Amino acid sequence: MPVVNGISFPDTRPAVAEAPDGLIIVRFSLPVGTFSITLQPDRDSRCWLRYGLEGLPDDFHLLSFGLRLEPLGNLRAFLRNGYFSWDGSYYVPAEELQFSSDAQGYAMTQLLPLFGTGSLVIGFDRHDRYQQPFTLKREDGGFSLTMETLWDNKDCAELSHCESERLVIFEHDGVEDALRDWARLVAAVMSPRLSAPPITGWCSWYNLYAAITEANMLEHLRGVREVVERDKLPMWVFQIDDGFTPEMGDWLEVKPQFPRGMKPLLDDIRAAGFTPGLWIAPFTVGNRSHLYREHPDWVVQDRAVGGPLAHMRFYGEFRWHKRSEEYYILDTTHPDAFDYLRQVFRTWRQEWGCEYFKTDFMHFGSEYGPDRAVWHQPGWSRIEIWRRTAEMIREEIGDALWLGCGCPLWASVGLVDAVRIGGDVGVSWEGERQTAQSLLRDQATRNFANHLLWQADPDCILLRERFHHLSPTEIESLAIYAGMSGGLVTTSDDISQLSPERLRLWKLLLSPHKSRCRFPLLGQSPLVMQDTKTARHGIRALDPVLVQVRSALNQALPAAVFILNTGETPVQRRYPLHTLDLPDRLYARRWWPDDKGLLETVDALTVSLLPHQGQLWFVTDNPDDELPVHLP
Repeated sequence: MPVVNGISFPDTRPAVAEAPDGLIIVRFSLPVGTFSITLQPDRDSRCWLRYGLEGLPDDFHLLSFGLRLEPLGNLRAFLRNGYFSWDGSYYVPAEELQFSSDAQGYAMTQLLPLFGTGSLVIGFDRHDRYQQPFTLKREDGGFSLTMETLWDNKDCAELSHCESERLVIFEHDGVEDALRDWARLVAAVMSPRLSAPPITGWCSWYNLYAAITEANMLEHLRGVREVVERDKLPMWVFQIDDGFTPEMGDWLEVKPQFPRGMKPLLDDIRAAGFTPGLWIAPFTVGNRSHLYREHPDWVVQDRAVGGPLAHMRFYGEFRWHKRSEEYYILDTTHPDAFDYLRQVFRTWRQEWGCEYFKTDFMHFGSEYGPDRAVWHQPGWSRIEIWRRTAEMIREEIGDALWLGCGCPLWASVGLVDAVRIGGDVGVSWEGERQTAQSLLRDQATRNFANHLLWQADPDCILLRERFHHLSPTEIESLAIYAGMSGGLVTTSDDISQLSPERLRLWKLLLSPHKSRCRFPLLGQSPLVMQDTKTARHGIRALDPVLVQVRSALNQALPAAVFILNTGETPVQRRYPLHTLDLPDRLYARRWWPDDKGLLETVDALTVSLLPHQGQLWFVTDNPDDELPVHLP
C-alpha cells in the first residue's frame, strides 16, 4: 500500500494497466495526488520497480513517500542494514521483536525464512540523492515492511512527477552471495573506485591518540621505516590522525607542537618511502573554533530549539583534547562555507602534499531532515547536500586515497577508496564503547561489499603487549579476524617494539594481494535479542562461532579458514569442507605462531576452542604448498 509522509492508505483500491513494453503500472488515487508503481521483471528473475507521486498540491510539503508490504509470513530474520560506519548492521530476529515495535535499516534489506533456505533481497540501486529507510514493524496482525524515499521537502515545483530510485527484489539460494549480488547491481550504477592496491600502513590514533607532536611522529616514522625495510613488509601509508589542529573547523591552523607546519612533515614521510596521510572531520565545527566565532552563520541551525544544531556535546570533564563543548554541522549550502572547505582540501592536497585523506564524522548532517535542520539554502535532500560536498572533496584531492570514517556506506560509493565498517577499536573484549563487539558484529554483515563498492576498513589492529585489557589469545583472535577481511590493514602500535611473535602475526596479515573474505555460514545461526551490558548492539547469535574463508579474488585455492569462538564457554565444532564452499577433500595445515604445523588430508575441519580463541587453517589441493608468510 502507498505511504506518504509516514501515513499509509490501506483502503485505496489500485488500478492496474499493462504497457506495451512489458511494464506493469499500478495507480492509486490518494487525497494528496496520484501514487504510481511501475514494475518490470527481468530475465534474471528479478523484479524492478519505481514508485512515484504526481498531482501534489502546490502548498504540499513532501517529506517522504514509499510502499508498505503486509502481512509478511515465514519470517525468521530481518537485516537491519546500517547507514554509516558506526550505526551497525545485524540480523534482527523477527519473533524477538516486541509488539508495536520496529527495526529500521537503510538502502536495502534481506529477509531470512523461518522454514526453508535462501533469502529475499529488497534494495535500491542508487544512493547519491536520497536516504532510503526500510522499517520492519510487528503488530497484532503480523509483520509489515515499509520502504521509503526521504524527499526532505525537496523543491519539486518544476517536477510533474516525484519518483524514487529503482528498487530491486529477488530471491537467492544463499545469504552472503545474495548480498554480494545486490552490491554488484549498485556498482553497475555508481561506478566504485576499486583501482587502489590493498591499503596497508600505520595510523597514529590508537597508540598516541591526540598526544602527537612533530617529534614523536618522526620517531615513529623512523621505527616503521626500519622494520619495513628490514623485513620487507608491504606497508605503504603513514597517516597522522587527529591532534595537530587546535579546534574542529580550523583546518588551516596547526598546533605549536608542529613548529614547521604540516608540509615539511609530510615531505619527510614521503622521503621515507610512505604515502603521507592526514585526518580531518570536514562537516564538524567546534563552538570555540575561530571558524564559528567569525562565521556563526556557516553552521546548520536547529529548527526545534533555535540556534546552531549541536550534533555532539561534551559538557563534563572529557573535552576530547580540545576546548569546544559543542560540535555543529558545517552548512555547505552556504556558498562561503562551501568555498572555505574547498580551499582547505585544495591547500592540504596541493600545498601540504597530503596523498591519503582520512575523513571522519562524515555522517554529520545526513541524519537530519527539514523537521530539525535548517540549511542556508533549502530545496535539497540531505543526501544531495552531502554528495555535492563529497564530490567537491574528490575533485580537490584528485587521485589521492580517501578513507571515509563515520561515513555513509552507500552514498559514498564512487568517491571513496575505503570505508570504515564498524566502530572504533578498543582495548577490551566487552563493554559499551570501543571494544571488540562492533568488529565482531559489523564485519560479518558488511563484508559482502568489500572490493565491490570500496575497500572495507575494520579499523586498526592492536598488536602491542601492554596497555590494554586483552589476553594474548584475544589479541591474536581479533588481529586475524580483522586481517581476514581482505580490506584495509593498519596498526597504530610501534612495530619496532613488537616481540618476534607479534611481528610474525603482523606479517601474516599484510597480504600484498587483493583478497576476498567470505562468511559461508552467515545467517544460519539462530538469533536472540541481546540482554547484556552490550545491549546497544541489538542481538547475539546462539551459536557464538564465526567462520571466515579467504582466498585471492580470482582463485579458490589455496585458501585460509579462520574459526573463532566469540563466546564465553569452550566449544567443539566439525565443518565438512563442502559446507564452507570448498572442495570435498583437501590438504590442510594449521597456522601456529611458533612452528609450521602438520599437513593433514581432510574432508572436514574439526576444532576445539576455548573462549575467545580462534584457529587459522590453510587449505590447498597441492601437498607441496608451504605454509605461507601472508594470508592469501
